[in-house]
Amino acid sequence: MIAIGQLLDGSPPQAWALWALSNIPGFPPIIQSVHILGIAVVMGSIVMLDLRILGLAVPSQQIPEMARRVMPWLWCALASNLFSGSFFVFARPLRYFNNPIFGWKASFLLSAILVTVLIHWWSRQQDFVNANGVAALKVKATALLSLGLWIMVAMAGRWIAYVEYIYFPA
Repeated sequence: MIAIGQLLDGSPPQAWALWALSNIPGFPPIIQSVHILGIAVVMGSIVMLDLRILGLAVPSQQIPEMARRVMPWLWCALASNLFSGSFFVFARPLRYFNNPIFGWKASFLLSAILVTVLIHWWSRQQDFVNANGVAALKVKATALLSLGLWIMVAMAGRWIAYVEYIYFPA
């Protein structure tokens, strides 16, 4: 990961991100707000669907219908977060790629996205809706894994900023 940070350091994307963050009035808090709102939409969407799969929320809502309604919001919010987060990563690539927590976040994020794609695909299958026995346990375990992974993504994202204080106290 450090090599990626070194590759991006001094690159045109870094220059562009630094220019935007430095020269567009109010841009840093705006782009951070967009990122935080995106996190809220991602978490709200996937947590609601996972809790429904686990039988802990909205029992009156059918799982395929809920997935059809929330998944577009989730994918749009993820795209928004990729865009908004890239400004900060490109602006200071060494800060992120030298930080072990950023690697954890990337790993959790990739895993969470893969599990979410699986849940999205399953929610379109008739067997998913009528799952019982071992199949139902597999589906519920996947929803529980999804919840855990998305929580770890959010926690790792918050820890990225604070790890510098632990490793490099003032």
